[in-house]
Amino acid sequence: MDAIFDNFIPFSLAFLPLFVAMEPIGVFPIYLSMTRRMEAKEKRVVLFYSMLTATAITVAFLAAGRLLFLVLGITVADFQIAGGLILLSIAITDVVVAARVVPEVKHTAGVGIVPLGTPLIAGPAALTTLLMLSDLYGFAVTFSALIANLFIVWFAFQSSDRIINSIGERGALGISKVISLLLAAIAVMMIRRGIQSFIM
Repeated sequence: MDAIFDNFIPFSLAFLPLFVAMEPIGVFPIYLSMTRRMEAKEKRVVLFYSMLTATAITVAFLAAGRLLFLVLGITVADFQIAGGLILLSIAITDVVVAARVVPEVKHTAGVGIVPLGTPLIAGPAALTTLLMLSDLYGFAVTFSALIANLFIVWFAFQSSDRIINSIGERGALGISKVISLLLAAIAVMMIRRGIQSFIM
């Protein structure tokens, strides 16, 4: 019993900051907005590729992130700015273009990979948090906390149809526009933090 409790404490300490960094509650409405017009089969494709991408990137980064950045000469600031620019372009398109003329998303796998898989789920904050937690609590505890957070994201995405049925099409459209504005703000924040890292 004591051993379980001793393991639970570091797991909790690793889980909470990673939960904040990955923001599953914040990512879910963005997923909802991007998939609200998709068929069930298309949503499953997006769900699969978003989780596959996020899992592959986070696990690989946890295992070899520091070495990868060193070899490629990439900094966290570079990653923040690049991710922010991608998100900003998507958000501006969704806010400016009227819903009735927005083209249907054909490459559902691509949407799952970018921006959902990365940089939204596996973003700069999550990746840098993984490195920090690995130093503090070790690979096994950090990996367990990562899998738990990825499961929460998967469960939220999996429940999207029930959410849509409860709020309706008009509600989903209104939420999508608000979320696009929030997404633009998140993108600007990522770019700003990247620039601040360069300056400081």
